[in-house]
Amino acid sequence: MKNILIILFLFVSLNTHANDQILTPVSPRTKAPAFSLFDIDGKKHRLKNYRGKVVIINFWATWCPPCRLEIPSMQRAWKKLKNKNVAMLAINIGENDDTIFTFSAEYEMDFPILMDKDSRVIRSWPVSALPTTYVVDRKGRLAYRAIGDRQWDNKELIKLILDLTKE
Repeated sequence: MKNILIILFLFVSLNTHANDQILTPVSPRTKAPAFSLFDIDGKKHRLKNYRGKVVIINFWATWCPPCRLEIPSMQRAWKKLKNKNVAMLAINIGENDDTIFTFSAEYEMDFPILMDKDSRVIRSWPVSALPTTYVVDRKGRLAYRAIGDRQWDNKELIKLILDLTKE
């Protein structure tokens, strides 16, 4: 699985432009695949427990340069969104606790980091490359998708996310 994701990561990296900051609408909006994962502190997170909130779900890995690139902007966006009926979840793919813990010491991330150690969850989501991020609406449906890194604190992206909180 990791080799396939590395190849897809290289393809996305070569084909993603830094100025391409759009979120692609998912149409029709379909139910987001359910999951139950533990965070790095051992707390269990179920997607269904976030119903009623807009949820940003980022699939990433520490070995992925675009993933590393977008994390500071995700943290800045989180500071703007955390009190606005929005949740942000970073799902790490296939890495162990020590790797994630070491990485999180280098990068400020005060939103939950969930661990998909066996890559079971990523296989149930329509993810073809890392990073991939989905924005789930308040009804639990996939609303937007982003393949490749983004500047998550971009005003237009923040507005799209906040507009979902009003639906």
